Amino acid sequence: MTDFSEQQIRRYARHIVLREVGGVGQARLLDARVLVIGAGGLGSPLVLYLAAAGVGTIGVVDDDTVDLSNLQRQVLHGGDDVGTPKVESAHRAVARINPDVRLVPHKTRLTVDTVEALVAGYDIVCDGSDNIPTRFLLNDACHFAGKTLVSAAVLRFDGQLSVYRTHAGGPCYRCVFPTPPPPDAVPSCGEAGVLGAVAGVMGSMQATEAIKEILGIGTSMAGRLLIFDALSGDLRTVTLRPDPDCPLCGRAPTITDLSVHRKTVAE
Repeated sequence: MTDFSEQQIRRYARHIVLREVGGVGQARLLDARVLVIGAGGLGSPLVLYLAAAGVGTIGVVDDDTVDLSNLQRQVLHGGDDVGTPKVESAHRAVARINPDVRLVPHKTRLTVDTVEALVAGYDIVCDGSDNIPTRFLLNDACHFAGKTLVSAAVLRFDGQLSVYRTHAGGPCYRCVFPTPPPPDAVPSCGEAGVLGAVAGVMGSMQATEAIKEILGIGTSMAGRLLIFDALSGDLRTVTLRPDPDCPLCGRAPTITDLSVHRKTVAE
């Protein structure tokens, strides 16, 4: 797509004047397909900013309904949405923001049986899930599918962000975290709490990285882990390197398909 309507020129004017984006870049955004896992604290700002940017197709995977306790951080939803599926609320929010964007609701649980078909239909995958098993499953599925994975996590006052693209020689999630921790080792947001604004920061940064990957601009976060401490205001970056002994993407991988995940997980 290279021809814009007058309304689109006005809508995307601040993008088009950017030398790194321009009309060609905006057309690329409109043609892009991004899959978002989770319409919660991370997925909310992520979906909103992808839609505002004009990412043409956004898939959202979530089988949950909106709860009153979500509204402290999940800005995709409002009070009138309580009790309704999050993907329906997301669909209405995107329609209000940008009629150029098609939101595809996937009201389903992300499992070993659904992940491959979901990932296959998109260019980039963004992980906004809130549990460790889903993160490992999504990492492995993106590795086998050759998809770029933009991953973020939040808990209490802390956030992390990285991009994993093993098809381009970068490290994967397992290079950093080789095996899942015991089930009760990492508390959930419901148990430990989370400052809503921190989810907003990290979800917005996820959107930025996804847009950079679509446009091929700037320095990718692939091979780097960004760590944000909201209480101190510190933001630092750690270099990540491929692990030659990684069980997924190393020299002699022991994980060669998704059968290791023969256990249902929720996003």
